[in-house]
Amino acid sequence: MLIKTPSGEMTPISQYVSFKRVYGPQTVNRFNLFNAVTVNGASTPGFSSGDAIKAIDELAANNLPEGYSVAYSGITREEIASAGQSTVIFLISILFVYFLLAAQYESYLLPLVVILSLPVGVAGAYLTTYFTGLENNIYFQIALIMLIGLLAKNAILIVEFAIQRRQHGLSIVDAAIDGAKVRLRPILMTSFAFILGITPLVLAKGVGAVGNNSIGTGAVGGLLVGTVFGVFVIPVLFVVFQWLQEKVTGVPEVVNQEIKE
Repeated sequence: MLIKTPSGEMTPISQYVSFKRVYGPQTVNRFNLFNAVTVNGASTPGFSSGDAIKAIDELAANNLPEGYSVAYSGITREEIASAGQSTVIFLISILFVYFLLAAQYESYLLPLVVILSLPVGVAGAYLTTYFTGLENNIYFQIALIMLIGLLAKNAILIVEFAIQRRQHGLSIVDAAIDGAKVRLRPILMTSFAFILGITPLVLAKGVGAVGNNSIGTGAVGGLLVGTVFGVFVIPVLFVVFQWLQEKVTGVPEVVNQEIKE
């Protein structure tokens, strides 16, 4: 190979550099400006993607030589970046619900009846998912959001009617029991109708069945437990917090109106 010198003459390039034949890859992959090797894999059945990530990190820390590390890309990278956000989102959602109920009931105590009744159904969802061998994945978390709305609706109905009974002169205990009795049938009808409607997700098979199972099982188990136990827990919570409310604001004035069922 000849090259042109400043004087315009052509001279062999071997006068200036030496060549040596070496062998290497046709392409060099890089990630974050570092040489990288791409490795694709999937978790073993029975283990979540989080378990796989944890195992890879442990193997890398114990076996990779100095100067080597592991970095994730794609969906796995997004999963790691979003880890822990679901808890913050749930807490913020519950906080907003609390303030909305506080404005509706004009009380900072009565909304706690609704908020504290939710763990019963949420615990039922977790237990159902655990005993059926499913995971706490994004599908289950979507089911939790839906479940919290349904359980809160049941609690709001009982509390609203119990407040009306209390304003008509009933004692706190009688108002709570009467509110639960009046709203028992609508709560059972809507809850069991929803459970039957979502049962196909619980029994789903084939492609995408695990996601459907996670949504359906969490929602069905949580709503079933929350409905059955909620009709007993919610009146008790109402008695406690209504009693505390009246210690602060006094007994509400009796409204002389006919009670409508």
